[in-house]
Parts: sequence; structure tokens; C-alpha cells
Amino acid sequence: MVTLCQSTESILSRLSPTSVDKPESPYLLRKASGERRSLRPGAPSEPNAYNYNYPKRGLFIIINNKNFHPSTGQRCREGTGADAERLEERFQDLGFEVRRYDDATASSMTKIMVEAANYDHSDCDCFGCAILSHGIEGRIYATDGMLSLDVLTGPFRGDRCSSLVGKPKLFFVQACRTAPMNHSFDSMSDKSGLSEEYEPALSSIRKVPVEADFLFAYSTVPGHYSWRNNQDGSWFIQALCIVIENYGTKMELVHMLTQVNRIVAYEFESCKDEEFTDKMKMMPCIVSMLTRYVYFRPKKPDIRD
Repeated sequence: MVTLCQSTESILSRLSPTSVDKPESPYLLRKASGERRSLRPGAPSEPNAYNYNYPKRGLFIIINNKNFHPSTGQRCREGTGADAERLEERFQDLGFEVRRYDDATASSMTKIMVEAANYDHSDCDCFGCAILSHGIEGRIYATDGMLSLDVLTGPFRGDRCSSLVGKPKLFFVQACRTAPMNHSFDSMSDKSGLSEEYEPALSSIRKVPVEADFLFAYSTVPGHYSWRNNQDGSWFIQALCIVIENYGTKMELVHMLTQVNRIVAYEFESCKDEEFTDKMKMMPCIVSMLTRYVYFRPKKPDIRD
């Protein structure tokens, strides 16, 4: 059991409201020229924020793995249900269509992600996904084995998902990132492969780097464990949901994740009977390939007859 050192109210009192009074002000740049030209995705003279004026916010997938087959050697992830419920609420509040999948096998996880990538995102602002499971660096546990994180995120690359080209692809990963053990993963290697049935068609419609517009928010840095309370859920998801609840429609996303980093780093600490796991700390990690700023501003209601 891991406990939180400070109350939610104490954490909120430390969040500075001054940074959200005028969310756009830090990003006002001089125009290169007064002449407006035809712009292509990624051009320097485009607006600094992503276009979030599409009819829909987009899909948000939650993969919540709690129970694992004995062959994996992984324990039940108590408290993960609290994480999944909070994420559902917070991202629905931001306007996403949330789809939650509990205890997914490797083949199910692969199918879920490929089908999400094949979805027509043309009318959507972005795509989001939260993966809650056990893991090691670069790999995530399904209920029946391990698969590479690249297998889950690869279908959303620009050369495979044309309707998300130039739009944010946001991934939140709650899992350990410890180094792999010195044992073979050959028995699990087939679980990481995409079958031809689910392989997305390639597209080269726009000349944008295929890795562009991804953001990965990891619960911890490489080589370290990710801490979770058996009742309240993981430190990272608790902090993420606190920040989204208070600043989700006001603050830029990377700024929000910086707030999350600060909360987890300073306000959480393990409290366990074992000396080697007592008073441990954790540091979340943001890896961004975003090319503009992300704001989840409320959408205007459609008043047409």
C-alpha cells in the first residue's frame, strides 16, 4: 500500500492560477509578413495552436488491464479501476468520445488500436489514448503477455493514418519502465506483430514527418518503477486528473503536464513496510513531437436549425 503525503486540497493550493489567466499571451509571435499565403501543414507562418475547431473533439481510448494470466507472472493491479473511472470523467468533460476496454489480451489491444487508427478522424480535433498496465521499458503487458509499445502507437503514424495528419496524437502511459530481465521473450514475440488483416494502408498525401504531432506522457522516467495506491490509484493518473479538472479548458496541454510533473515529484512519496521501497519518489516524463500548442477550449454549441 502506498499513501499520498498531502491532501488533494493541499496540492490544489500549490497550483498557481496566474499561469492560466491569459493562456495565449506567451505564444504571440510577430508575423513574418503582412501577406497571407496559402499554407501547408507545418508551415512556420501557421497559427501557433492546433486547429481545434472541428465538429468533434475526437476518440479517447482507455485500455485498463487489472488481471493477468498466471503465465505472465504479473500481480493484479489493485486501484487501477479508480484511475480508469477518473480518466473517463475528465476526458468526457473535455469533449472526447471515450471508449474503455478492461483486461485486454495482446491480440485485442492490437485490434483496438488498429481499428481506432482506421476510424475516420476527419471531423475530429485529435486522438487520445491512456494505457494502464504493467510494463518494462518499451513494452506493455496485455493480460496474456507482452507487446511493444510501438505496435500500439505505430498505426497512428502519418504514413498509416491520413485523417490524423497534422493533428495531435496523445498517449498517456501508466506503467513501469524498468529494464528488461535477462530472459527470453521469444514466446511473446508473435503477440507484437500486426497481421496483414489489420495492417493499415500507407498514405503519402501530405509531406509531414510521419513521427510529427505525437505526445507521450509517461508516468515515470526510463529505468524506474511506477507507483500506484491500491485504493486511490496511481500517482500519475491522480495528478493528471486533478490538473485537468481544474485547468483542462484554460491551460495549454504541455503546461498542464508540467504541473502534473511537479505534483508527482513533490507531493507523493511511498509509505511501505519494506525499507527498500519506503519513502520512494517518482518523476513523470513528457516526450513531445507536437508542432503546435494544444488547448481543449469548450466547443461552441451548434445553433443551426
